[in-house]
Amino acid sequence: IVQEYERAIIFRLGRALQEAKGPGLFFVLPCTDQFTRVDLRTVSFEVPPQEILTKDSVTVAVDAVVYYRISNPMISVVNVENAARSTQLLAQTTLRNILGTKTLSEILTDRESISTMMQHVLDDGTDPWGVQVERVEIKDVRLPVQLQRAMATEAEAQREARAKVIAAEGEKKASHALKEAADVINQSANALQLRYLQTLTQISAEKNSTIIFPLPVDLLNACVGTKNGGDATSAAASAPPANDDDDDDEDDGAGNDNAALNDNNNNNRDDDDNNNNDDDDGGDDDVDRRILSASSSTVFEPVVPTYF
Repeated sequence: IVQEYERAIIFRLGRALQEAKGPGLFFVLPCTDQFTRVDLRTVSFEVPPQEILTKDSVTVAVDAVVYYRISNPMISVVNVENAARSTQLLAQTTLRNILGTKTLSEILTDRESISTMMQHVLDDGTDPWGVQVERVEIKDVRLPVQLQRAMATEAEAQREARAKVIAAEGEKKASHALKEAADVINQSANALQLRYLQTLTQISAEKNSTIIFPLPVDLLNACVGTKNGGDATSAAASAPPANDDDDDDEDDGAGNDNAALNDNNNNNRDDDDNNNNDDDDGGDDDVDRRILSASSSTVFEPVVPTYF
């Protein structure tokens, strides 16, 4: 009697019968017949770790898991001595051959494609044995300790670089947003006042005991403009006239000439009196010029109101 998942291969006088028996009850002749049980269920086995030299000259240890089942009981008994053992050995060599054509990065990132490739190669190789390979999985890839440290350092550097790039992009976007907000406020005359009122509302909501009210910007600009205009007017008015000194020098020369004429003409008193009168008139004219010059240099500076 064989189970549902089993088949019996009967050899009569050394010759295999055409069909496998089972499941259920079957009869054999004690002297001439022999039979072999074959399990049809899926069987799995682990491929031992294989030291493999990759395409980029890196030594790694890789192990895998293979799932297979007997698809043809007659062939699995007649064509191969031990189908399970043969499948395990073929899986080891196939793993070494396929991974030897891959780089380390491909082994680490393309495990699924490597597993699919191994499945197809093993299935084609075990088909004459009546074995069907259902699935192959790469179990583990072990790297040298020094290589692991180098890869960890590289990965950390890449993460830091990405973090810096993300932070720089965030600052760039924030600066653009602030620039756009400033442009909008400059284009609208009431936008700054609305922002001012919004800020006061937020301050009052916090229930602070002290609130500082800044002066409006337009009022400060008006005060600064008035102050600058008054200073320019005072500087222009305080500049002394250029011709006053020349007039004074000419008057002094005329006085000296009159004194010389008085010494030479002592006998003519009438002329001396006339000359003295002329000198008195010249002195009066000099006094008048000095008064006018002093009055023209005096400028009253306007008082600029200051707001607190």
